[in-house]
Amino acid sequence: MFYLIWQAIYLVTFVASLYALIEAIRTPAQAFELMDKQSKKLWLILTGAATGLSLLAVFSGTGMFVILGLVATLVFLLDVRPAVKGAGGGRNNGPYGPW
Repeated sequence: MFYLIWQAIYLVTFVASLYALIEAIRTPAQAFELMDKQSKKLWLILTGAATGLSLLAVFSGTGMFVILGLVATLVFLLDVRPAVKGAGGGRNNGPYGPW
């Protein structure tokens, strides 16, 4: 029973990490610098490592470092992404603001 719970946690962590990685890839590098949120390269490395570790945990059933990856993912999704998205990364902006 506990095995299935941990597998579900690993799977949810993988999906969240993959989403964070995709968002980090899509966000322009200037937005990170503008909002003073480290560099795009660093966030690509952190979210990429978190995605890889959580995928490994899904297949192996053990995830000693998944919690570290989850922390990096949550920091990106809850702090960095809203800040850089608000920086006007060039998406959904018309001549008079967001639309």
